[in-house]
Amino acid sequence: VEALHRQGLPRSVSAILMMFLGVTGGAVNMLWEPAQQWLAGAPRIVKVIEHKVGPVAHVLRRIEAVADSAGRLTDAGASTAPASTSATPAPSVSGGRLLLSTRTALFAMMTVVVLTLFLLAGGPPMLGRMTASLASDVHSIRMLQVIDAVRREVGRYYATIALINLGLGLATGLAMMALGMPNPILWGALAAVLNFIPYVGAAATLIVLTVVATVSFEGVGPVVAVASTYLGLATIEGQIVQPLLVGRRLELNPIIVFLALWFGGWFWGIAGIVMAVPSLLALKVAAEHSERGRPLTEFLSPSTAMRFSPAARKRQVPPAPMARPDPG
Repeated sequence: VEALHRQGLPRSVSAILMMFLGVTGGAVNMLWEPAQQWLAGAPRIVKVIEHKVGPVAHVLRRIEAVADSAGRLTDAGASTAPASTSATPAPSVSGGRLLLSTRTALFAMMTVVVLTLFLLAGGPPMLGRMTASLASDVHSIRMLQVIDAVRREVGRYYATIALINLGLGLATGLAMMALGMPNPILWGALAAVLNFIPYVGAAATLIVLTVVATVSFEGVGPVVAVASTYLGLATIEGQIVQPLLVGRRLELNPIIVFLALWFGGWFWGIAGIVMAVPSLLALKVAAEHSERGRPLTEFLSPSTAMRFSPAARKRQVPPAPMARPDPG
């Protein structure tokens, strides 16, 4: 948005172009039909999964029944009534609850979109007016410098991550096409989008691909091939490509990321999950550019061996010289 504004385009128009009229429309149009096909075939997919998992579930039920019988034999005061081995059917989700959940998720996402649109359209002038009304001139300038550092570094980070995820999605799509998976473009796009969520996104993609492979193929071999191929691609991306291109300065503690995703999902649903990691990154960059932010930076980092930015490194207090021993 700022790049287009420097070329003379108003910020509001730039924000609308970036959010609604870019490649998003074409991508959604391309993926809409295969996604609808999978949603329409969801009941059949569930039946196929139940049929394939049925023998394993039957064995587990028998083991559970034997364990219950052994427990009753060792318990003198237990009842002698035989245990029923029939499986209790899972309660079906009512249409009203599903509609309510969908409405809540859409409302949260629309709130994020509208808020982001207003922030992009307002830009630095709006942030300057907000900080000037809340602090003195010196503190306002300092806050604007920190906000600019957050925007610059987090923006650079997510631009690089977007290119990496695009490559992961392309590699996943080609691999799924080579393995004979249906709709490989859809799974490549799913892998690219979900990979923006650390740890949880890759795990969710692995589960989805395994389920789709279980439904689509006969036998265990192709299913294992699909799961192991994506697991290998995700491992290469997370352990080699991303540290090489992004670096480790903006890495976050996995426990903090997991708790932030859990809290964001509990507090605001899908929108909270989307906003959790960018908020942590912004907080870490702000702490790195603060004179008293070292404890917070260490708390958010995966290890105590921190790599501070050049600006933060200059502000570190040198260690006090050791006292000379008294000659007496």
